[in-house]
Amino acid sequence: MSRAAVSPPALAPQNLAETMIWKALRWTWPFYFVGALYVVGPVLAWTLAGLGALVLYLGPAVREDLRARGPVPPIVWLWFAGMALMLIALWAGHLDWGLGLKKTIKSSVGWAKGWALLALFPFIGAVLPIRREILVRGQCIVGLWTLALLPMMVAAPYAGLPEKIFTSPLKAVGGPGPEYFSVYFFTWDPASWTPRWQFYAPWSPFAALLGVLQVCFALEEGNRKWRSIGIAAGIAMIVLSKSRMGMVGLVACTVGPRMLPLILRGWAWQALAGLTASLAIVGTALIQGLKDGIAAFKGARADSTRVRETLQRIAGERWQAEAFWTGHGTVQPGAHIVEYMPIGSHHTWWGLLFVKGMLGFLALLVPLLVQTLLVLVDAARHPRGRLPLSVIMTIVLLSFGENLEIEAYMLWPGLVVLGIHAAEMRQDARAGKGELTPPPGRPDPEALPA
Repeated sequence: MSRAAVSPPALAPQNLAETMIWKALRWTWPFYFVGALYVVGPVLAWTLAGLGALVLYLGPAVREDLRARGPVPPIVWLWFAGMALMLIALWAGHLDWGLGLKKTIKSSVGWAKGWALLALFPFIGAVLPIRREILVRGQCIVGLWTLALLPMMVAAPYAGLPEKIFTSPLKAVGGPGPEYFSVYFFTWDPASWTPRWQFYAPWSPFAALLGVLQVCFALEEGNRKWRSIGIAAGIAMIVLSKSRMGMVGLVACTVGPRMLPLILRGWAWQALAGLTASLAIVGTALIQGLKDGIAAFKGARADSTRVRETLQRIAGERWQAEAFWTGHGTVQPGAHIVEYMPIGSHHTWWGLLFVKGMLGFLALLVPLLVQTLLVLVDAARHPRGRLPLSVIMTIVLLSFGENLEIEAYMLWPGLVVLGIHAAEMRQDARAGKGELTPPPGRPDPEALPA
């Protein structure tokens, strides 16, 4: 028998939804080269969400390979409720501060391109028949592009090439800033005046967290060659971005989900008990070492730490004093003390409190907490929970150093995985109740419109 006869079939999309996902991932770098990534994410979200709604509505009238997995899981409805509350908080803040109709419309469009994606992509994964394997392999193909371009990018600062290549005319569609539509070889770190690389992200720290996701996805790849490519590309992004958060994420978001099943093992609890008892002897030294490590971590980029802490303090003080429930409606210019960074930026939680108040804060906190609990429990019991837990851990880590809403357009593969995982858990729950999953070609009665 020939080798070709026994080799596994090539991974390829099997329906329209998978084709769109597949092409969007494979073309990540070409989209970046024309400054289109910020446009592609929201367009993909609303297009596929519309397709998902149509598939749910038409039920058995849809072609067999595109029929819905089942009804929308409760966690996805919770995300929709949270993001709807976010929009209400936005409108209330604009109304309270008299920001006018023009700014309200502009901010609402921004919501549709940012916060709304946190609900749309899980909905897409939960409803449309998209396989995890497509997302995992697609991320590894992005990694292949990254490794192929790496020599040129690393050589650029030493060859005298400019930092920024150009800014795309697509910036006319509107966005948080021109950096979202610009193409870079590298950037200079103003603190050390050494080069940093941001790859296809708008800045280096975000590129590091995208590198963490790259590694997490690659670890789920069954093909050794593609797995090695994905891991190598992710590590390169983390190292060359020179981000402290990326280094933390590389360890926490990859090792943590794989260690979690140990909580169900008796010997692990015995080992933990012995370790806890030993802290009575070495605890003081460990605490001091931890304090020294934290100080060194902050000191590695002292200027950045100072600016972030000052931004958070100002945002917190002004939120409590001026706009507790609905916030200020928008970020506001910062002074020289924060290097003119906008108040309400560089931290999702303090940013939410400043811009959208306590309502906006709870609108994200509640669905994120519930989602985290769901994936924690499932990751302890089943390997399928590892990647969703890695995604949630990365998002949580990202939220303490960046603004999620303006970066959701690049987090979409992980958000789709959360939806796929929610659908898988729901199917298992139905099977545990003795409910039968309809065979291929037959509609799920619960998925049909009333």
